[in-house]
This record gives sequence, structure tokens and C-alpha cells, in this order.
Amino acid sequence: MRLLPLNMVRPGMRLGRKIYNEEGLTLLGERVELSQNLIRRLGEHGIDYVYIDDPRTSDVIIEDMITEETRMRATSEIRSTFRTIMEDSVKRKANGGLQLGKAFGSVMKLIIDDLSGHKDAMIMLTDISVMDDYLFQHSLNVCIYSTMLGMAHGYNRDELMTLGLGALLHDIGKTQIPLDLLRKSGKLTDDEFSCIKKHAEYGFRILKDEPNIPLIAAHCAFQHHERLNGSGYPRGIEGRDIHDYARWIGLVDSYDAMTTHRVYRKAMLPHQAMEILYTGVDTLYEKSKIELFRDKIAIYPIGVTVTLSTGEAGTVVGLNKLFPHRPIVRILKDEEGQELQAPFDLDLSQKLSVMIAGVNDED
Repeated sequence: MRLLPLNMVRPGMRLGRKIYNEEGLTLLGERVELSQNLIRRLGEHGIDYVYIDDPRTSDVIIEDMITEETRMRATSEIRSTFRTIMEDSVKRKANGGLQLGKAFGSVMKLIIDDLSGHKDAMIMLTDISVMDDYLFQHSLNVCIYSTMLGMAHGYNRDELMTLGLGALLHDIGKTQIPLDLLRKSGKLTDDEFSCIKKHAEYGFRILKDEPNIPLIAAHCAFQHHERLNGSGYPRGIEGRDIHDYARWIGLVDSYDAMTTHRVYRKAMLPHQAMEILYTGVDTLYEKSKIELFRDKIAIYPIGVTVTLSTGEAGTVVGLNKLFPHRPIVRILKDEEGQELQAPFDLDLSQKLSVMIAGVNDED
């Protein structure tokens, strides 16, 4: 299969992976033929990239990090809980409180169990093909990325539970921000941005007294927008005053925000987001954390179309864990742009003179 930006998808192409609706249920199945109307509707729902079935790359399989059952359970808990918090607080108290620890503790156990079977896997783009409100899917993405990085860093299971809960609930304070403000497509005014920044403190207040939610997880919600040099919010703390978990989550939060569709811009690809993160080395984010993230992430995801310095073009079909920036590319077009009758695989880790010059026909 191939990963294509929606503007490169043409009627008659078939989906390579499912499209899920906001409830986590399959909306469009694999091999569904796309019409112009379906392509348009996908764009309207904020989907910038889709996996397309291609017989030349039919052997390419993208393995999910968590099972469909775990994903649906997590999605359901996030949506139902966040929506409950959006309701009147008096009604919540009358119903016996939130009980976040019980619900999300069970979810985290499932996520850790699933990810434990993929400890050596590279971090791929997570669910780019989901029609959902950004807040809910973003929370799950940040949890998956943070937990995988925590495993690579060497945290034990109890530590992973706390880190994962902090990541899963890091944006829970946004349930207290007006929806029209969260979904605003234009530039925020100073007052509007000040309002949105309060979500970090709101999140801490919601979580700090919750039974079975570690206080450190509440501090992850409080601190995930703090930065090493003190330029973050809400308190402008810096360096080691920011908890280590919150520093991981802050890095991943920024990455997922860039690689996910937002109402004010399209999603970036991983290599673009990593370039931006690197501009904040040792000022916004720790160099060691960015380096581990770089080594664990699929900078050029499987299925993405790349152009090489030779002029040839093809699709990424494999990753090199030791050299994530030099994947295996199946060459589909020669340097003249002609389709090859016999595509072949080129391992860029073995061909150091060849570089990736563009992605999806970008310059």
C-alpha cells in the first residue's frame, strides 16, 4: 500500500486501510473504491492522508501498535469521560464523581500489554485516517507515543502506568475551554490565547484529587507546556523543575500537534515535524529526549512516496532501525519519470551516495 496526501488521491483508487468514524467504528473498509465525492468528504472531515491499495506494494504490511479492541476501548473511555466533564459540574458530583482512575487504569494496562509486544518497533504515524474531534484522538496518540518512548528509555511497568496516564489525560483541562475557541480556524487574540493556556491549570485541578490517579499524572497535565528555558506556561518554570514525565509528554504533544490535521493547517509529515523540534534542542526540549525520539520514529513512514537525488521515485517499504532516516525504497519510476515494468528495492543504508530529495513530490 501507499500513503498519499489527499490531493494526490484520484477517483478509482482503493483504500489500503480502514477509515474509522468518531466512535471508533469502521466507516470505510479496506479496498473500498474512492469516488470524487468520497475524497471530498474525507477532506471535509480533516483527513489529509490515506493509505491506498497498490498491487506493486501489496506485500507491504503496516502493523498496528495496539489492537483494534484496545483502540475502541480507549477511544470510548476518552470520549465519554471528556464529554461528561464538559457537562455541569454539579451533575457530575451528583452522579458520584468521575472515577477516572478505575476507567483509565484499565485502559492503560491494555495499552502497555499491547505495546510490550512491539518494544523494538519504530513509531509510526498513529491513526491518520480517523474522523474524530482532534482532542480525543490527540490524547490517545500522545499516550501511545509517550509510552513507547518510556519503554525505550527503560521505565518499569509502574512508571509506565503513571507516564501513560499523564499522557492520556494531559489535555483533560481543555474540556473547560469553550468549543468554539478550541475549533477556531483563524489567529487567536491575546485574550483567547490566555484563555486556552488555562487548560493546563484546569487539568491539574480535575486530576489532583482523583482516587487512583497519581499526583505526578496531574502534574503532567499542569506542566506539559512548560519548556526548559522557562518560556512555557502556565508558571514559566524551567529545567529540572519540570517533571521528567512532563518533559517527555511536552515533546510528544508538540510532535503530534504538528503531524495531525488542525482546523488552521494541514498535517505535516514526520520528517518536517522533526526538523522543527530540532530547532528547540536544549532550549525547549532536551537533546537526549529528541535524539531518542528521532531514533525510535519512522521519519519516512512506510508507504510514503519519495523522490531520490538520482531522480528516481518510489515508495518506502521498509525501515532501518539503526538508520531511520535511510529507509528501504521500492523504486517505481526511473529518473525520467517513467513507470518501471520491474520495480526493485533500494536500501538507502547500503547506498550512502543516494539521498531522499523530496516527499510526495515536494521540493
